[in-house]
Amino acid sequence: MAKESMKAREVKRKKLFEKFEAKRKEYKKTGNFEALQKLPKNSSPIRQRNRCLLTGRPRGYMRQFGISRVMLREMANKGLIPGVKKASW
Repeated sequence: MAKESMKAREVKRKKLFEKFEAKRKEYKKTGNFEALQKLPKNSSPIRQRNRCLLTGRPRGYMRQFGISRVMLREMANKGLIPGVKKASW
C-alpha cells in the first residue's frame, strides 16, 4: 500500500500538469525554451508515475488493466477477471 503522502504528491503533479499543459505546448511550438525552463518541474508529464488503482503500488503497473501485476494475479486466482486461467504462476 502506498503512503497517503505519495498519493497526494501524484495528485498535485497531475493538477500542475493540467494547469500548465497549454503553456508548455505553446512554448515548445514557438521554440521558447527559456520560458519552458521557468515552468515548475512538477508540471512536466514525465514526472507523473503510473500507480495501481487498488493499492497505489508504483511498480509492476500493467497499463492495459490499470492495476499492478500482484493485484492482477490475485484477481485472476479469485476468478474476477474473465478469460484468464491459472496456468503455472
